Amino acid sequence: MIEAPHYSSAGTKRSTNFALPAEYFDGAVNEPVLHQAVKVFLNNQRQGTHMTKTRSFVSGGNQKPWKQKGTGRARQGSTRAPHWRGGGIVFGPSPRDYRTDIPRKVKQLARKSALNARAREGAVHVIERLAFRTPKTAQLAELLGSLGLDGLKALVLTAGHNPNAYLSGRNLPGVEVMAYPEASAYDILWSEAVVVEEGALTGVMPEPLAEESESERAEKAEKKRSKAAKPAAKAKTAKAKPIKAKAAKKTTAKKSGDKPAKKKATPKKKGPK
Repeated sequence: MIEAPHYSSAGTKRSTNFALPAEYFDGAVNEPVLHQAVKVFLNNQRQGTHMTKTRSFVSGGNQKPWKQKGTGRARQGSTRAPHWRGGGIVFGPSPRDYRTDIPRKVKQLARKSALNARAREGAVHVIERLAFRTPKTAQLAELLGSLGLDGLKALVLTAGHNPNAYLSGRNLPGVEVMAYPEASAYDILWSEAVVVEEGALTGVMPEPLAEESESERAEKAEKKRSKAAKPAAKAKTAKAKPIKAKAAKKTTAKKSGDKPAKKKATPKKKGPK
């Protein structure tokens, strides 16, 4: 039986490990099937919009560059032939569909092999639940940091659809959040660590979170006000500094007894009497 480290929703490690279900984690890794699944996935990501122009699509060349005989040169029929500069391309790529299919059971076997590969490496982490009342990127980043996954490509698998967890990880580089059934073999192999919600493995869906109390809302509102007040106070102090400096210059000038320089009188223009 394969075990994985077990964590609470706050990120604290439990004393006992979590026993992964044997029907999905039996330790067998089928590498040829993994290779086939990854190849099919990458093929299906291709748009297939590449194209080069053959001689039928290149403009110009609608007349012979010179007459057939008498010039001593080789006969030519068009300047848009493939051996001419600016001519068409021979056997170039054309728009096509790269989509390939794979049997459903082979796809399931590849996904199971990918999970076993990460479990054998000790890269599977089981968390009790992803408690997100609202989308909060900092909360998910702090949770991954408490699991020791900073700087690693992490795949977070939720039990069912969890939009708050998805929106929380959307802005984190190297973090993908999706439902457990939606993860493919490529997604699992792409990641360096897999964080699975406990309900996805046991089949017991977590209960919805209780709404925030009025006291919690008031505390959050006060924190927002204090954060907004700090920049305003800094801006006021920054504006007051140059005024004080000017006042200090005036006082030093008065104390030193320096008289301000008199302005030169402009000469009067002599006009006709």
